[in-house]
Amino acid sequence: MENFLELFQRSGFTNLSWGNWVMYAVASTLIYLAIVKKYEPLLLIPIGFGVLLANLPLGNMGSTVDIVAQLPENVRALIAGLPGNYPEEIKYLLKDAPFDFLTFERLKEIGTATAVSVDPLISALSELGRDFKPGVVELMYTVGIKTELLPPIIFMGVGVLTDFRPLLGRPLTFLLGAAAQLGIFVAALGAALLLDFNFKEAASIGIIGGADGPTSIFLTSQLAPHLLGPVAVAAYSYMSLVPVIQPPIIRMLTSKKERAIDMPQEIKVSKTAVIIFPIVTGILASLAIPSSAPLIGMLMFGNLLRECGVTERLRRTAGGSLINTVTIFLGLTVGATMDAEHFLTHRTVLILVLGAVAFSFSTAGGVAFAKFINLFLKKKINPCIGAAGVSAVPMSARVVQKLVSDETDGDVNPLMSAMGPNVAGVIGSAVAAGVFLTLLG
Repeated sequence: MENFLELFQRSGFTNLSWGNWVMYAVASTLIYLAIVKKYEPLLLIPIGFGVLLANLPLGNMGSTVDIVAQLPENVRALIAGLPGNYPEEIKYLLKDAPFDFLTFERLKEIGTATAVSVDPLISALSELGRDFKPGVVELMYTVGIKTELLPPIIFMGVGVLTDFRPLLGRPLTFLLGAAAQLGIFVAALGAALLLDFNFKEAASIGIIGGADGPTSIFLTSQLAPHLLGPVAVAAYSYMSLVPVIQPPIIRMLTSKKERAIDMPQEIKVSKTAVIIFPIVTGILASLAIPSSAPLIGMLMFGNLLRECGVTERLRRTAGGSLINTVTIFLGLTVGATMDAEHFLTHRTVLILVLGAVAFSFSTAGGVAFAKFINLFLKKKINPCIGAAGVSAVPMSARVVQKLVSDETDGDVNPLMSAMGPNVAGVIGSAVAAGVFLTLLG
């Protein structure tokens, strides 16, 4: 009986908190939306189940563990005594266990900047690191997210699945994809200037406005890894809610006459152009914003596999089994960052609200810029296609197509026209992430 009681006391049942139960509800909601509502099921199901894993007490199934709690009391006091934002940075830096040379070098930089000796901390970490055994999900997180491996591979698969012909047929729509990144910078500035977020955190929140989950993960894992869970959930949630969020904004900013403007459905693009485009774009964008090279470079490489016509086996792998495998690991590890202790804070609520603001301004920015361009065009474009400039491909373009077709009884179908700014938005959000990394990384 004593052994039974001891076994029960060491079980997860006796360590469940109210926060764990709340996170179970969050996970159940994500899984419900994925299965019943079919909102981004390939992403929300892995993320939702990752949330469940992270909130199993003593299961060691989270993406990160609290190394600080395992340090000697004098070392924890050292961390708590550091000035400014450094304690927070150290706290999350220590979640990259097992510890390596780069971790220790960063700790030394922090110690130099704060004029505090971090030698006792490094000594304690070295001793702890020898005995530390990371969990399987944490190992996937360290290898896949912290090394920035998984998001660029996702982008390669996206490149394989993306047809840039609508963009090349109407190069003007490239500007709409750029204008639809407005929400990224509006939300970032608002978070930094009006709320208690530093600039790195604000940039990570702002990128939600691009409606691009892999880009959000890529940027946040480098600038503000402690916000990765809520930022990723907000990004993917708003991607899935495109049919709900965008139509009211489009109707508010356009007249019925503008929504009825018809556009030619197809403009022929030569085979040479679609092969040269990924090569030239990958080089020029990466030279202009080197920090965007991992995303833009892999996106364009994937597109070249699609268009060159001589790499069918590679195209099928990158656009099929590989991207599916990476999506599983990415969703699971991101979801597993959402333990109750770090997710259930007032900051999470602010991030979700700011994400909605960012996405709304991005939609409005694309539509408003399309209306602005029409002032100078003899043959007007349908301003609704500007809303597709967010990089939720192809959902945003389909939302525009449905809205316009329903209002015109099927007489106007702007799907292919909307795909131009839609694929341009993928490039735009990656470049915006590169700008933030260059300025803040």
